[in-house]
Amino acid sequence: MTRLALLLVISASAGCSGGDDENCPVDTTYAPVINPGDFVAAVDNPLFPLVPGTVTTFEGEGESIEVSVTSDAKVILGVTCTVVRDTVTVGGEVTEDTFDWFAQDRDGNVWYMGEDTKEYEGGVVVSTEGSWEAGVGGAKPGIVMPAAPAVGAPYRQEYLACEAEDHAEILALDESVTVPAGSYDHCVKTHEFTPLEPALNEQKYYCPGVGVALEVNVNTGGRVELMSITGP
Repeated sequence: MTRLALLLVISASAGCSGGDDENCPVDTTYAPVINPGDFVAAVDNPLFPLVPGTVTTFEGEGESIEVSVTSDAKVILGVTCTVVRDTVTVGGEVTEDTFDWFAQDRDGNVWYMGEDTKEYEGGVVVSTEGSWEAGVGGAKPGIVMPAAPAVGAPYRQEYLACEAEDHAEILALDESVTVPAGSYDHCVKTHEFTPLEPALNEQKYYCPGVGVALEVNVNTGGRVELMSITGP
């Protein structure tokens, strides 16, 4: 992995030191370094491309999901991030609406810099739990897709103690996937999980030129599949 990605490798022996709340320990060993000069304008990692105007749709587990790469930008820690909107509907009703912020460094790692998420019931916002922004309140960014994925390499995708603690590990580098949107080869398979919600235990397939094509719930076998891609 590249220099920046190595900063995110999780040491199996690293412990957590207690924060202000002893029930919410903070991992002080995780300290990614963000230098705005290390970042580029476009997110063009072939396994996680973010071209403004691209809309992807997914279905599965009773949900419909629309992911739109917007032309908006948000500056976080001095880095200009691409804004992606992720809307979840169930039975035609919006249940979650999220704005995610991503940026790519010169090495090609795609960083996850935060999210603004809202959960809805009956058209009313009932929760913003899980929202975070790198550099605010102790939140730190993570890598959503390394520049050079390596089997067995673990990494954090986000970090805000007891709020956002997604982890990932590369399982395979040359998988084939068939979903309603098409068939894809040379896909990277990951295991993604969080200690905060054990039920969210997924395997994802990231395919060249597409990004995520398939998510499989390890616990239930449920699938969320790419249905369509439209672009500018």
